[in-house]
Amino acid sequence: REMLLESGGGSVQAGGSLRLSCTTSGYVYTVLCVGWFRQVPGKEREEVATIYSGTGATFYADSAKGRFNISRDSAENPLTVYLQMNSLKSEDTAMYYCAADRFACLRTVYGAADFGTWGQGTQVTVSS
Repeated sequence: REMLLESGGGSVQAGGSLRLSCTTSGYVYTVLCVGWFRQVPGKEREEVATIYSGTGATFYADSAKGRFNISRDSAENPLTVYLQMNSLKSEDTAMYYCAADRFACLRTVYGAADFGTWGQGTQVTVSS
């Protein structure tokens, strides 16, 4: 069974940093789109950053550009993807989810619904 194991959330003051990790489990194939999404109550889940493990190509939401960095570990299976979050703001407070799919990010337009596997989520709280 394919699973995603997340870790690294927590509480931090504004201006601080956190690193989230997402590790695949049970995957046969090693080339994946792996994305980080976040959601606050009452709002839609929004994409933060995505990486395509085959080429290392990345995408960042405007809110993440210049502050967050998505990267992957050198090992292919299991694959671990990191989200380094710097200069955190109170508006970054949310539940962060890791998601993976073989093809989602290869589409011209894609969204959360295109990702087939999701982690359980990890809470990030930034206090001002």
